[in-house]
Amino acid sequence: MRQRFLAALTAAVLILPLMLLPVRSVHAAMDVAKQVLIGADYSERDLRGATFNLSNLREANLSGSDLRGASLYGAKLQDADLHGTDLREATLDAAVMTGTNLNDAVLEGAFAFNTRFKDVTITGADFTDVPMRGDQLKSLCAAASGTNPVTGRDTRSTLGCS
Repeated sequence: MRQRFLAALTAAVLILPLMLLPVRSVHAAMDVAKQVLIGADYSERDLRGATFNLSNLREANLSGSDLRGASLYGAKLQDADLHGTDLREATLDAAVMTGTNLNDAVLEGAFAFNTRFKDVTITGADFTDVPMRGDQLKSLCAAASGTNPVTGRDTRSTLGCS
């Protein structure tokens, strides 16, 4: 009897502290590379570190999502809604953004050197430290206006427009 009591007491002493520790959720980065996601709804989601490489996200809704550090290399984002999206440190290289809504998006530190921007809306977008080709920069400067509501930076000045 005494052995059972000691065994139960030992188990309680070892297990009880583990039960009192806070539970932390572990998020694995989502990987949906090379997928057809036309019209998909990923709005208001935590997508930090997600991989959308070479995916077709035409007309997808990513508005208000946290895409910090995500990779959208070569993604097709025609007519996609990225309004208010956090794209800090994201990889956008070789992505196709035609008719894409980038209003109020934060792209600070994103890599977009070979990204194709055409007919995009960028009112209030923050492009601080985003490397891109001169022809794309010229096109974006022609459409740039507003101030980003998160960073407080003027869109034209983050692009270095004259």
